[in-house]
Amino acid sequence: MKKLIKRVGVCLILAALVWCGTLIADRERLNEELIRLHVVANSDSEEDQSIKLQVRDAVTKSLQSELEKLADVEEAKAYLKANLPKIQAVANEALAKAGFDGEAVVTLCKEAFETRYYDTFTLPAGVYEALRITIGEGEGHNWWCVVFPSLCVPATTGGFADTAAAAGFPETLSGALTGETEYEVRFFCLDALGKLENILFRE
Repeated sequence: MKKLIKRVGVCLILAALVWCGTLIADRERLNEELIRLHVVANSDSEEDQSIKLQVRDAVTKSLQSELEKLADVEEAKAYLKANLPKIQAVANEALAKAGFDGEAVVTLCKEAFETRYYDTFTLPAGVYEALRITIGEGEGHNWWCVVFPSLCVPATTGGFADTAAAAGFPETLSGALTGETEYEVRFFCLDALGKLENILFRE
């Protein structure tokens, strides 16, 4: 009986280690294989918030077709770095059309993000690579999504799952992001790890 209990205990420990290993792998995949788009408005006025969305639309439209041609996140990072001046020009053109008396600054950098809920999925907190567009004083509310892979484009949970699978995300990760019941604990742990990352990143 004691031997059976020991064997069961060893099996449980091994299963827990495997689960933790896949959890860490999913956390690293989020950190390393996503590029988020972060647009910061000039202020919280109704006009500046509207302008922020116009800049968002112009930039995403200019990037989508090119980024869809790229095979992986490293190619996407290289493309964005090489085209930062072009992206900034697109943003500033949108600002000029909107009659905004100021400019946008575009950078590619690491940023700490809080948990973010979208229509069809949720991204846990954590430190992500971000294409950051700061408009004017940059004192308004943000808008953010995922620029690579294009996870914010699908309008349904099924569409998101297909896009995530095409990007190489395992079922455990896409299930956690779309809120499937069996992966709720996994998402909670991914989010907790991300919040810890944010604390360490900001210190």
